[in-house]
Amino acid sequence: MTEPKTRQVEPAEDAYREELAFLAAYDTGRKPPGWLLTPRAAVTFVMGSEALILPKAVAGLPSRLAISPKFVGERALVERAVITLAGERGLLLVGEPGTAKSMLSELLAAAVSGTSQLVVQGTAGTTEDQLRYGWNYALLLAEGPSARALVPSPVLTAMRTGGVVRIEEVTRCLPEVQDALVSILSDRRIAVPELSGTDDATVHAAPGFTVIATANLRDRGVSEMSAALKRRFNFEAVGPIGDLAAETALVRRQATAALDRVEAPFAIDDVVLEALVTAFRDLRNGTSVEGWAVERPTTVMSTAEAVSVATSLGLANAYFTSDRDPLSLLPGHLLGVVRKDDPTDAARLLAYWDGAVRRRAESGTHTWRRLWDLRDVLDQ
Repeated sequence: MTEPKTRQVEPAEDAYREELAFLAAYDTGRKPPGWLLTPRAAVTFVMGSEALILPKAVAGLPSRLAISPKFVGERALVERAVITLAGERGLLLVGEPGTAKSMLSELLAAAVSGTSQLVVQGTAGTTEDQLRYGWNYALLLAEGPSARALVPSPVLTAMRTGGVVRIEEVTRCLPEVQDALVSILSDRRIAVPELSGTDDATVHAAPGFTVIATANLRDRGVSEMSAALKRRFNFEAVGPIGDLAAETALVRRQATAALDRVEAPFAIDDVVLEALVTAFRDLRNGTSVEGWAVERPTTVMSTAEAVSVATSLGLANAYFTSDRDPLSLLPGHLLGVVRKDDPTDAARLLAYWDGAVRRRAESGTHTWRRLWDLRDVLDQ
């Protein structure tokens, strides 16, 4: 009997532990202070490679290993991001929701410092203490301010260890919280006034410390970053996947992994998956692959949403195998996605059906004829 899984999702450093150890042994070139991998190996970890051969045997590692591709995007973008981190400068990944910014930040943190777990989730409720430090109040009351009573934030921990801290959705933090980040990135130290007169009164950043932040382009109006904070980051825009085949392969890979976690097979035909991804791309881009105009919905038709729909189709197929055709479920799931931000966008999806889907059906493609026959689902 197999052991039950204790985690729904493994952090990158655990999921790819063997790859990280292999790359550390494979590329022994120059590393920035405190780095687990060389910059070149860090890029290879994110982008993948064909089978590599270790220069000499290492106990517990295979002699030959292919590195799995984990991020679908420009290699040049990942190289620039790695160089930014090697220079101990803040890295800000910006883009539409669902473009794998968080995943990329996790992979980079795992490759650089061996852990992606030092994270601050930016929200309107994020406080300055979550960027600096807090206190164990039981100890504070018992013995007063002391190093033992201090509770370090993920940022403070990264500074002490020379690691990478991730700040998700930085523009969702209030301006006063963002201002605290300005001083951290400028001074590379945090003062603890309560410990004044002791060796612990100031925490200095160890070599290697840096910050990876993410921000959604649609959140600019939440808490606009100040010019001072912007100057302390290098910006990299993470865009949608440009290639249909690459996006389809990624959706299949992610949906398969999701079903693996519940020990169910992902058995959705390639034609169904391609139709799903094609519809998402048409609605996202405002034009079909044939060049026909498509009215874009308010909702971002992201790859992450496509993965969610593909996973739902796979689960329905696994648990209700004889009940229905997965393709027949696609219009309903698309309608659910399109309605998320604005329920009236259902009309835009219906217009897409009356335009691009109908024209493809008339061209004789079986899959799109079947989807056209399902138009009534959208009228509900």
